[in-house]
Amino acid sequence: MHEKAENAAQLDPAVPTFSVLLSSTPRGARLARLLADGQLRSWGLPSDPARHLVAELAANAASHGRVSGRDFRLTLYVTGGVLRIEVTDTRGERLPELQRPAPGDESGRGLWLVDALADRWGVTEGLFPRKTVWAEVRLARPEPVSSGSGAAGALPQGT
Repeated sequence: MHEKAENAAQLDPAVPTFSVLLSSTPRGARLARLLADGQLRSWGLPSDPARHLVAELAANAASHGRVSGRDFRLTLYVTGGVLRIEVTDTRGERLPELQRPAPGDESGRGLWLVDALADRWGVTEGLFPRKTVWAEVRLARPEPVSSGSGAAGALPQGT
């Protein structure tokens, strides 16, 4: 899935947004996961499956999207009940594709994980040489709290 549109975080300053530039290294990818986990907790959101998505997208940016001396950007924001995770790198000529790995392959399953965990995902081509790989997760609505009226165990009505 490819997009050529600006994201909501850039359009609406009222949307809570977290964005950080990280080194395109395995250490930067690990830090992306840790920072995302902390940010999600600070927003009162569950870490899973978002931290797994961040881990995979950041690892891909650090390995497949790596250009020496250039960083990748992690951006998180929530709008309309959806958490959007974006990882932008500077290898715009290398767009990710969901390909089935051979049974003996030791890698190549990361996008399958993203595909399984995300409600939607895709790639937005940016100003060359950038691309953004994104994943969206619908946030669960909180269960309504019962007021007790009419519920089992409610106080009996007068006689």
